[in-house]
Amino acid sequence: MRADARKNRDHVLAVAGAAIAEQGVDVAMRDIARRAGVGLATLLRHFPTREALLEALLRTGFEELTARAEELESSSAPAQALGTWLRECVAWTTEYRGVTVLMASAIDDTGSALHASCVTLRAAGARLLTRAQAAGAARSDLDGTELFALVAMLAWVGDQPSLAARADHLFEVVASAVLTDAG
Repeated sequence: MRADARKNRDHVLAVAGAAIAEQGVDVAMRDIARRAGVGLATLLRHFPTREALLEALLRTGFEELTARAEELESSSAPAQALGTWLRECVAWTTEYRGVTVLMASAIDDTGSALHASCVTLRAAGARLLTRAQAAGAARSDLDGTELFALVAMLAWVGDQPSLAARADHLFEVVASAVLTDAG
């Protein structure tokens, strides 16, 4: 890709991220194009569907969270690694209004552009959970799929204006139910 085309694409992604943070994943593609100062045809040339745009936008964050899990796995105690990663994952997921619904449906939809990124993210969390379980620091009756669901649930709470003020407290409640503090 030419340097100017990459710069244009990166600008559109940045604008799309801000628009989705404000208005949610259903923001009109035309609005994103207008905010980015490009024509709709230009936006659609880079991202032919809303899902393609979301996949490009979210993939970077998923990759960063996956890398963060690997970093925490090698540098932190099991309970601390899992707790830190959960908090960071929920915080990132809450940045984009409505993304939790997309993540929850993409995890089982192999045809979704978001599927592979969601599966990779779930696997990263599952590794941290398994490590914490082996150390006796996390409940043994949870698996990676349930952990992924808890992330989605906690992010959804933070996405609701009437519940957002309680999101930190509810995170602590859920985290204390997952972590046994034995590790």
